[in-house]
Amino acid sequence: MAQTLELLTRRTETLRSIRGIVRTMKTMSAINARPYEQAAQAIEAYHDTVLDGLHAFLHRTGALPPVAQPDAMPVIIAFGSDLGLCGNYNEILATETARAMTLLPASRVICIGVQMEDALTGLGMVPLATLLPPATADGLGRLAGDLIARIDAIRRDDISAAISVTLVFMRRAEHGQQSPIAQQLLPLDPELISALAARPWNSRSLPHFSLPPDALLSALVRNFLFAGLFRAAAEALVTENAARLARMQQAEQSVEDRLEELICDTRSVRQSEITTELLDVIIGFEALKDRDRRKTGER
Repeated sequence: MAQTLELLTRRTETLRSIRGIVRTMKTMSAINARPYEQAAQAIEAYHDTVLDGLHAFLHRTGALPPVAQPDAMPVIIAFGSDLGLCGNYNEILATETARAMTLLPASRVICIGVQMEDALTGLGMVPLATLLPPATADGLGRLAGDLIARIDAIRRDDISAAISVTLVFMRRAEHGQQSPIAQQLLPLDPELISALAARPWNSRSLPHFSLPPDALLSALVRNFLFAGLFRAAAEALVTENAARLARMQQAEQSVEDRLEELICDTRSVRQSEITTELLDVIIGFEALKDRDRRKTGER
């Protein structure tokens, strides 16, 4: 009985230590998500500025002619996790990547995160390259720049072919939910270009630029690509930490439930032990009384 009580006490202490670790992980997930959320909000302003530049360019030069790109080389960038403890986060994104590949055959996949690479490999997809996600929000710009450099390298391999870029990442949905999305970044959305070209120029000054139109359009597209990659990376890291926070909350509840069970079992065992000891005392007392009676009778 004493050994069982000792075992229950040891398990209780172990679970309390685990509960402390889970609470620390939950706090870190909540703290880590905030800078990425602020970065995602900040890049929206940058993205709007790039769209204003495209609007000015289109107002000055006119709408871009539609260009068919049936032979565009497809590139898919999948933003996953480099760390675990976030449930089936990477598996959901890998499934969405596989669905995007059915629509874009012969796609080249660039993967963000080692856990994401394992999920893609499990579905039979071998990434062209695997990059590590940034450890802080300051690294989002470096990641976006690295991805642009890799896209340029892929395009240089076949100069004759155009290139299309699709981003696969997890985005926030209503009521704290998350949903995967496959978002085409390049070529530019024709509906977006048409809407910008049709929007009136609400200013008393006409737009003017000194760069050659081709160079200016190339710079605008490059900045549009940077803003899209930066935003997707920031959103992916926000949702990753939110998924980890949800799993830690579930784990904390499970630990609390198990701790309650162990505490009840410990109380029950301790009560049984006390009852046994009391019975031993009573039995010993009764035995002494019987012995005293026998001695008195013999006299």
